[in-house]
Amino acid sequence: MDNAQNNPLINADLAPVAIEDRTWSSWNIAALWIGMAVCIPTYMLAAGMVKLGMNWWQATLTVMAGNMIVLVPMILNGHAGTKLGVPFPVLVRASFGINGAHIPSVARSLVACGWFGIQTWIGGAALYTILGVLGVFDPTKDINLLPVLDITATQFACFLAFWAIHVVIVLKGVESIKVLEIWAAPFLIASGVALLIWALFKVDRPTDLFISKTNFAEGSNFWKVFFPQLTAMVGFWATLSLNIPDFTRYCKSQKDQAVGQFVGLPPTMTLFCFIGIIVTGATVIIFGEAIWDPVKLVERMGSKPVVVISMLALLLATLSTNLAANVVSPANGFSNISPTKISFRLGGIITCIIGVLIMPWRLISDTQGYIFTWLIGYSALIGPIVGIMLCDYFLIRKTNIDTEELYKADGEFKGVNWRAMIALFIAVLPNIPGFINAALGEPIFPPIFDTIYTYAWFVGVLISVVLYYFLMQSKSSHRTSS
Repeated sequence: MDNAQNNPLINADLAPVAIEDRTWSSWNIAALWIGMAVCIPTYMLAAGMVKLGMNWWQATLTVMAGNMIVLVPMILNGHAGTKLGVPFPVLVRASFGINGAHIPSVARSLVACGWFGIQTWIGGAALYTILGVLGVFDPTKDINLLPVLDITATQFACFLAFWAIHVVIVLKGVESIKVLEIWAAPFLIASGVALLIWALFKVDRPTDLFISKTNFAEGSNFWKVFFPQLTAMVGFWATLSLNIPDFTRYCKSQKDQAVGQFVGLPPTMTLFCFIGIIVTGATVIIFGEAIWDPVKLVERMGSKPVVVISMLALLLATLSTNLAANVVSPANGFSNISPTKISFRLGGIITCIIGVLIMPWRLISDTQGYIFTWLIGYSALIGPIVGIMLCDYFLIRKTNIDTEELYKADGEFKGVNWRAMIALFIAVLPNIPGFINAALGEPIFPPIFDTIYTYAWFVGVLISVVLYYFLMQSKSSHRTSS
């Protein structure tokens, strides 16, 4: 790119990927999704549906439906990455402006930091279990020495140890993440299938796991749980629908990115969620209660070799997901704030630090907080950004963007596109009262806002697309009349 060395809006990590350097095939994208989808939060989300009253096929279909829905913006936004070769923070400059792009890119980065913290805490919990089983310390005598944090010193040490592994890989660069995903994908699927086989052989009658029992007395009660769960399922990968260009920019063709995502995302998510659902059903028969946290489940298995091997698999699953889903995007996002001063590696370190400061163990302390406050809450923000980006790229610009202009401070996309800002603000607004009700656990605002909040992602996308299109058309009409 011309004058790249003197351009404060570009660095080696944010520059367009040259055609000859786009080496990712559909298998690379599929492996990426397998590595991200096979993770503990995926298992917890699906098993949490069972805990809330769904039977196995209701939960499985909910997962499948949610992933087929989010696949659409995933492939559409991935199109821009492959065509232009630019990452998400640069692409979003087209719709929000060079300066305005910091709002969605930093917002996406902060959400990723939250997810990074959650995944790292879960991995630390697995490490904690391994050390306890091996007799390194006695979990029954592990007292709370950190009352401010509400966790024990040993738990915090395990959390930091797993965190340090991420830091080392981040310092090695993005290519090491790609290699990890390729090797991890087959092993992770095998580990999930092994867990399913354990459940089927452990119960006396495996057919009992597929009896369509439900805890809903009336059909209407099911829908009250289904729609929030569907929104949460969409919200689970809503962040990736924003920054999927961070990966599709390396693809050889549009076919590679589309086929790779179609093969890698819905089938893997549905399979692993199905495993979580069936295994959780088995825990009810085996242990007399639904254990929706796989870390706690493995702790109950008894055999030391089984526990250690299972926990190591969980550690790999968490590591592969965390690095791809929750480090690449914020690293690029923070780099975009000041490309000449913040590299991908420094952005990754910033992500790791914020992931500790948010105290992630509080976010997943229960199903209510995990589903309604965290997943649906940030989907209310992500949905409008996705809507604006897709509307801008496909409806306003017809996929025609001059890549050079994305790196010019005084070019076509200079400053802030206030029309995008207005559309974002108005699209988020209807979901704020429902979010406050969910976060506080009290009906501060009327029930109608809770209903709107149930469809947070969908409401945000719809409002933002319609409003942004109208505002941009008004801009075009104004220019024509001038």
